[in-house]
Amino acid sequence: MDTTRAKPIPVIQDSTCCGTSVAPNLAPERATEIAERLKAMADTTRLRMLDLLAQQREPICVCDITAEFDQHQPTISHHLRILREAGLVDCEKRGVWAYYWATDTGKRALAIVTTL
Repeated sequence: MDTTRAKPIPVIQDSTCCGTSVAPNLAPERATEIAERLKAMADTTRLRMLDLLAQQREPICVCDITAEFDQHQPTISHHLRILREAGLVDCEKRGVWAYYWATDTGKRALAIVTTL
C-alpha cells in the first residue's frame, strides 16, 4: 500500500494579485460589431464572394456571382444577405436583378483577414 501523499501546493500571499487592472479598450457594442463581421467572413463561400466583389470595378449582377460558385441561387442570395447585413457588401436593384459590390469596410476587412 502506497502511503505517499501529494504535497500541498504552498499558498503565496501576493498583495499585487488583485490590484489594479486595465479595462478593455473595445466597448461591448463595438466588439459585437466586429464579431458579427468576423462571423460573416468565417465561411469559405462568403469569404470568396467578398474577394470576388472586392476585385470588381463596377457592381456585378447576382447571376454573375452565382455562375462563379457551385451553389444554387437561393444559397448564394443567403450568403450575400449575411455579407450585406454585416456591412461588407451592398447592393442595388436594377429591374429584377440585384447588383452587388464590396463596401470600403468590406475591402479593408478582406485585406486584414487575408494577411492571417
